[in-house]
Amino acid sequence: MTSGTHSTYDVVVVGGGHNALVSAAYLARAGLSVVVLERLGHTGGAAVSIEPFAGQPARLSRYSYLVSLMPEQLMADLALDVRLTSRTTASYTPWTRDGRSGGLLVERPEGEATRASFRDLTGSDEEYAAWQAFYAEVGQLAEVVAPTLMQPLPLERDVRALVDEQIWADVVTDPLGRAITSRFADDTVRGIVATDALIGTFASMDDPSLIQNRCFLYHLVGNGTGEWRVPVGGMGAVTDALARAAVEAGAEIITDAGVSAITPGADGAEVTFHDGARDRSVTGRRVLSGVAPWVLRILLGEGEDAASKPAGSQLKINFLLDRLPRLRSGADPAVAFAGTLHLDEDYSRLEQAYAAAAGGSVPDPLPGEVYCHSLSDPSILGDRAGSAHTLTYFGLHTPAALFDSDPAARDVAVQRALASLDAVLAEPIEGCLARDADGNPCLEAKVPQDVEKDLAMPGGHIFHGDLEWPWAPNRSRLDTPAQQWGVQTGHDSVLLCGSGARRGGAVSGLGGHNAAQAVLAEL
Repeated sequence: MTSGTHSTYDVVVVGGGHNALVSAAYLARAGLSVVVLERLGHTGGAAVSIEPFAGQPARLSRYSYLVSLMPEQLMADLALDVRLTSRTTASYTPWTRDGRSGGLLVERPEGEATRASFRDLTGSDEEYAAWQAFYAEVGQLAEVVAPTLMQPLPLERDVRALVDEQIWADVVTDPLGRAITSRFADDTVRGIVATDALIGTFASMDDPSLIQNRCFLYHLVGNGTGEWRVPVGGMGAVTDALARAAVEAGAEIITDAGVSAITPGADGAEVTFHDGARDRSVTGRRVLSGVAPWVLRILLGEGEDAASKPAGSQLKINFLLDRLPRLRSGADPAVAFAGTLHLDEDYSRLEQAYAAAAGGSVPDPLPGEVYCHSLSDPSILGDRAGSAHTLTYFGLHTPAALFDSDPAARDVAVQRALASLDAVLAEPIEGCLARDADGNPCLEAKVPQDVEKDLAMPGGHIFHGDLEWPWAPNRSRLDTPAQQWGVQTGHDSVLLCGSGARRGGAVSGLGGHNAAQAVLAEL
């Protein structure tokens, strides 16, 4: 990456994650001078691919692993050379009842096998009919919201006027648990619906703050369908393409550039960073912050408020396997692992796990979910394609506080995650693990503290903080472009462009796009 050729730019972007690169690409394509300052030796932030296991060529999506929200229009605008592929299975949920093992299969698209699978679990077609009705209504909400994500913020009342009153109440007004328990009777089905509200979010389904509702909406609204797609080549392929788009448009990218201060002035802001040898500074008419708002306040000299620091809630485990394991249900592993395989995510177990974690204990059993990237995209395996597979595990209700208070909690959480997986397998996962060049099992675990250490995301919160509704409250002041696009801070010359912007979160590029539009409107 470049070492920097100017001291003054139209726009200085702090951080080199995917949102920052989106901003840089849009602004450079518009003819503005742009520099991106990235603390690490590479760009990409959480959306990177890496070979974590010595001697094994597999390039795993270490942190972020699926693309759920990135608009197709954004990808077209930037002419990104990225291919996203659909998973043939939406989800598979192993179950055991009355001594009988089975699995609830949800196909993509849903067909007769899905209906039969619901009937096998519940004994009738009623639960599947409820499922179809609920997601049809959620789909209508998504079709209204999705087109607004790359436009100035609508007001809440304007969105609400276009949405059925019942689904608005179910998803936006009342705690999501109320809708789930009233619409569905089966504990397993209830849990499958609830999990989309808990990705990286520590909450009860009845939490009055509605953070679980907001998480649910974001995970179901992308491109109007909510489909989570697999990036061919891994997540690094997405951010590599964004970096190329930014550089080809004329943006400069400086890596190993740790920013230490942002000083707003009358006509812009000065950014101080260290290039590995000395402190340097650049000025910009606008500074875009791709770091979390909590970190931004420190860079602005506004102090470090420990009470307001975000806290993540996830356990991520990456595996490399010599082969996929067999399941007790007898399901084809190539079908079960292709989508989201739910583990101990019945509704009652999710609520029990939340209560345990809120009380300071690692949940037992630990709810989580698994999917196999290499079934949809074997290219990430290099010369092991066809003989090996990856697995990604994402554990719920594992808040950062658990690992702060008990150093042993990390190992406990990993062992409980493995136990939850083994419980549905016909053979232990350990026997399927590949070995690295030193003979160690190919298993890598990340708790929130690791995410904070590696990526400077405060508290390891993957969304940079609690998600907000993707519209403005009815009495909002939307006088400036920054306010209109939901990227404002307390300083006119400093805007949010990361996951901490309104409509940020997940791998979407929305924070970057919307900050760029605000800058173009202002400058």
